[in-house]
Amino acid sequence: MSSNPVSLRRRHRAGVLVLAAGVVVALAGCSANAAADPAGADDGSVTIGAAANGAATETTLDVAADPALHDALPADVKASGKLVIGVGALPAGFPPLAFTGDDQKTLTGSEPDLGRLVAAKLGLRAEVSNATWDNLFVGIDGGKFDAGFSNITVTEQRKEKYDFASYRQDELALQVPADSDLSFDGDPSVLAGETIAVSSGTNQEKILLEWQEQLAADGKTVTVKYYPDGNAVKLALDSGKIDGYFGPNPTIAYQNRQSAGGAHPTKTAGTYSGAGAGLQGLIAATTKKGSGLAEPIADALDELIEDGNYAEWLRAYGLSNEAVEHSEVNPEGLPLDNS
Repeated sequence: MSSNPVSLRRRHRAGVLVLAAGVVVALAGCSANAAADPAGADDGSVTIGAAANGAATETTLDVAADPALHDALPADVKASGKLVIGVGALPAGFPPLAFTGDDQKTLTGSEPDLGRLVAAKLGLRAEVSNATWDNLFVGIDGGKFDAGFSNITVTEQRKEKYDFASYRQDELALQVPADSDLSFDGDPSVLAGETIAVSSGTNQEKILLEWQEQLAADGKTVTVKYYPDGNAVKLALDSGKIDGYFGPNPTIAYQNRQSAGGAHPTKTAGTYSGAGAGLQGLIAATTKKGSGLAEPIADALDELIEDGNYAEWLRAYGLSNEAVEHSEVNPEGLPLDNS
């Protein structure tokens, strides 16, 4: 990766990756009172998709801690020996991203699992704590959480208060029945004559309604439908009342996995940036501005990309179509006028 701009961050770091002796990954909690975490182990391994109830293919990954990254951590984090990871999944959770597992205690999902992998790479224990969405940011502000791993989109407004290390593309997806011929590559003209469901008040609704206006200007139509919840959307899709559903890619990936082998399987017909045309939205680890954690986390993510554990993590959750080539510190975010 010598040609990659991320290498400029690494000139202060020496040598090859070394498995640090005595790295402890395991002690992560699902609350402020940390308990032994079934997703981690003292030998540096992290179990992806533990207790995920079918949301992921359970996979145990071996993580080689990098002592140079550990040395680059802020003094207080290094002294604590742990990375306190905040997740905003209360009260109900949002599979496959973050939710309480089928053992009723493990905070599982792609987001806390990636936090565990990053902590292991940094030579730290992962301590995972669940909160409401609002309290996640309060916790970062007040120093309760070192970093938020919770499907947080980078925005220019958030960059005024937080530093970011990106790790996934922010993608929306078009979900269709598995036997549908509809294929979507971001060109709204393919939606002409179709009936598409979307959730009210969301970014994807804003984008879909813009496409509806564009098509109308060309004398074409796309019918937009609304339903009260995901179950109602699925019933409408199964019965042919709608041709597709436009929603968050991770949610749709999870629903596709859950429907596989059933009477009405679904698939993804295509994806589209959550930031809209002209900008690829990014999901990122979120730290307090000036904390000094964003760069070590970004470097840890890059090493996870290089050693293959990142790809295994995405594959386990069916999110390979959201992969990034490298982590960016404070990348361009959704503009202030995006709502």
